[in-house]
Amino acid sequence: MKILAVCGMGLGSSLMLRMQVESALKELGVTGVSVEVADVGTAGGAGADIIVTSPQFAPMLTNAAAKVVAIQNYMDKKEVTQKIKTALDLP
Repeated sequence: MKILAVCGMGLGSSLMLRMQVESALKELGVTGVSVEVADVGTAGGAGADIIVTSPQFAPMLTNAAAKVVAIQNYMDKKEVTQKIKTALDLP
């Protein structure tokens, strides 16, 4: 499984989001998932299963085959963990 953290340029906030997603996966006990970063222009064709991004960029990714998860506050570990849990259909 591949999760893609996406921001405008694929450099700044996507790296921070990737770290939060990796932390959430660890907390949830999920293994075997790669978390990568990308810019919003290339994210749709990156072959991800789940794309995490800001509400600003989520509408630009509606044509992607992946589930798109909008994270309001990248620093809110509880929000990130809950939304990843939901996207992975975990109980």
